[in-house]
Amino acid sequence: MLCIRLARTGAKKKPQYRVVVIEKEKARNGRFLEILGHYNPTAKPIELKVDRERVQYWVGKGAQPSSTVTRLLSKPEATAA
Repeated sequence: MLCIRLARTGAKKKPQYRVVVIEKEKARNGRFLEILGHYNPTAKPIELKVDRERVQYWVGKGAQPSSTVTRLLSKPEATAA
């Protein structure tokens, strides 16, 4: 089953995340199928860029967004890349 979730990047104590499509059973930072965007919670204001067309494509193919990704995508300040 495919999942849309966050993969951690960045330095120690300075997290940044990629929004990726990955098999649900794979490791958090394992081999992904596609990068859909990025999320930087430490920036002021918080930076979130996501390609919403690609998210809709993958959801149409059966990918399930994680609860965190669903919450982030529902925010009005999320910008399309």
